Amino acid sequence: MPENKTSKVKFLYRMNMFKHWAQLSTGWKGAAIGLGTVSLLLYIVQGYYMIGTRGIVDYMIGSVVFLFTMILLSGFITLFIYWTKKIPSLYMWIALACFFLVFICFIGPLKLMFIVTLSIMVSFSIMGMTIWCMLKGQYRQSSKISKIMTIVLSFCSLAYILIGGYWLFHNGDNELPMLYKLKTMKAMEQYSLPLANPSELGDYHVKTLSYGGANSYRKEFNAEHSLITKPVDGSSFVENWSSIRTKTFGFGPDQMPLNGTVWYPDGKGTFPLIIAVHGNHLATDYSDPGYAYLGNLLASKGYIFVSIDENFLNTSPYDDLFMLKVLKNENPARGWLILEHLKVWKKWNHTKDHPFFNKVDMNRISLIGHSRGGEAVAIAALYNQLPSYPENGTIKFDYHFGIRSIISIAGTDSQYKPAGQLTHLKDISYLAIQGSHDMDVSSFDSVNQYERIDFTENSPHFKSTIYVYGANHGQFNTKWGKYDGMGFGNRLYNTAKILPQEEQLQIGKVLVSSFLEATLKQKTEYRRIFQDIGYAKDWLPDTMYISDYWDGNTVMVANFDEDIDFSTTTLKGGRLAGKALKEWIEEKVKMKYVDGLHRAVRLDWDRATTNKVPNYGVLLSDIEIDTKGSDYIVFSMADREEKKLDAKKPLLDLSVQVEDRSGNIASLPLSSVTFLLPMLEGDIVKWPFTSLLPTKEPIFQNFAFQLEEFKKVNKQFEPENMTKIKFVFDKSDKGSIYLTNIGIRKEFSD
Repeated sequence: MPENKTSKVKFLYRMNMFKHWAQLSTGWKGAAIGLGTVSLLLYIVQGYYMIGTRGIVDYMIGSVVFLFTMILLSGFITLFIYWTKKIPSLYMWIALACFFLVFICFIGPLKLMFIVTLSIMVSFSIMGMTIWCMLKGQYRQSSKISKIMTIVLSFCSLAYILIGGYWLFHNGDNELPMLYKLKTMKAMEQYSLPLANPSELGDYHVKTLSYGGANSYRKEFNAEHSLITKPVDGSSFVENWSSIRTKTFGFGPDQMPLNGTVWYPDGKGTFPLIIAVHGNHLATDYSDPGYAYLGNLLASKGYIFVSIDENFLNTSPYDDLFMLKVLKNENPARGWLILEHLKVWKKWNHTKDHPFFNKVDMNRISLIGHSRGGEAVAIAALYNQLPSYPENGTIKFDYHFGIRSIISIAGTDSQYKPAGQLTHLKDISYLAIQGSHDMDVSSFDSVNQYERIDFTENSPHFKSTIYVYGANHGQFNTKWGKYDGMGFGNRLYNTAKILPQEEQLQIGKVLVSSFLEATLKQKTEYRRIFQDIGYAKDWLPDTMYISDYWDGNTVMVANFDEDIDFSTTTLKGGRLAGKALKEWIEEKVKMKYVDGLHRAVRLDWDRATTNKVPNYGVLLSDIEIDTKGSDYIVFSMADREEKKLDAKKPLLDLSVQVEDRSGNIASLPLSSVTFLLPMLEGDIVKWPFTSLLPTKEPIFQNFAFQLEEFKKVNKQFEPENMTKIKFVFDKSDKGSIYLTNIGIRKEFSD
């Protein structure tokens, strides 16, 4: 073809292409004009509906500012999309894959996961680009401006990587601001009691053995001297048990083993039985050996202690097809398996020539659960009293063991709701322990279960919560340790700020041992520790503690859970009244992440805004309630003020006032019993990202005022004729508190 003819064809082709793109461009222009016009008209009208009532000036300013903001934001998004089109597809493919890979390496607070992942991707992409260009010689061919920009970006990226690496692998700030240590706050002589240290070894020599299936997946449970147990069918209690999980453990859900390690006293007689169960952890990193420190201590004191194996119910990324087929609803199985272990112990206790024949007191049983196990022990206690499985009436229960108490250590709550209902328990003693620096169960979940335990009148049972400043999730188990997460995700947390493991284990020993002495051996003097943590100050590490308490000797006057009438008490006939308060609200307690499942009254006051002294009163004149001088007014209170811990600022204080039928009034400051501690800040994420997670929540602290103490203030006051309890906010100019569980407790006798 002649050259001039070829040129003509190319010219005509280009002209046709130009006309095509010109027409297309014109079409897009029309689309933009049409869409923009109708959107602007709709926006003008909607803007008037939203802010037009404020006046024409505010309407114009507000509409223009918001419109300008949206145009800028959409412009940035458009530029980003345009820029990404210039990125090679291969890099985009690799970058997306790397995003997911890096993201799962830093499992932790979601916002921080994104920040760390994007930081790594951007900084290492720039460094990789720079190094590659230099190796290929492309850097020498670049313009001067490009070279300068490359050098600046490279140095910035290198500095960012070095600083980020240091931040990532540094343990964080190790300064714990303990301004209200236990020994400082509880220095009075009244805390001296003739009690033996509950964390010291007892008089019994300790022996140990294991039991399990004949073909257990773990050798320690079918060793030479191990006791043999039969597997149980738990297929009705779990879902999504994968075939890979079956291959890993050697059994399916219908053949769950009953494995356990036993620490027991070498001696005669019957001994109380303790069953301990771990929580969720990597399934193949076995958790049950982590409670040997409790096993040795408690067996030396005359208990049979069993740490059971439920690791096969735990998280296993490999067995769960890398989280695509996660084991579901296994919490019922965790609780049910505890009772199946107890069936074995009941049988052994009645089998002649068995090592545990007549050794076990099946009427004195306690369950200890850690993490998800803390919820499992509550489920077990519930199932123990039920005739059948709440999810399927054809599965019959017939347990009725003598479970007297349960302990939840950093426990979860409400992950499982039997038949859609919350787990309510009655007439069982309960202890919940929680750390302020828990990086797994970050909020005090088990306080909800505490509120869902009731006692019949004059019941011997009690319940308590202990909040420990500086304690984390894992150090109550020696196998879990100081890191509450998995892998690199642990590097996001301020692990230097948690208590040393030895101290946290000591806390576990003191509280668990004291609780069992009080609930299983009727050594009621140890109950004092839970009424007031100051009685354990000589044995506990000197950190900060907040404790709450309630028992069956207490008449409930008001827990703010009965109705929506602010003027009524839980006890019929009583009345509530508030004066000169800034706010008076009955609500679910606001915890770190969500509202709690328990209620309280919120009282805010500011004396600068009123001429009257703010107060809140409980009127008892229409209630037939028997009171005497030896009785106690009890209540639980939590500080709500969002303030930093500061030794220079005085702690919040108020007056507790009583009045009798003759109008005689007596008043005592709250601090005369103990100080109300502020919310304790657990900044578990490293600076400067601490604020990405909530750092504090209101923790209830119990107070007990003996009526005889009021009579010392005013001899005319008659405790037996008390008609009014008042909280008078006359000590602190302003404040905000939660108040709940107001009651009258009968004299406690050792």
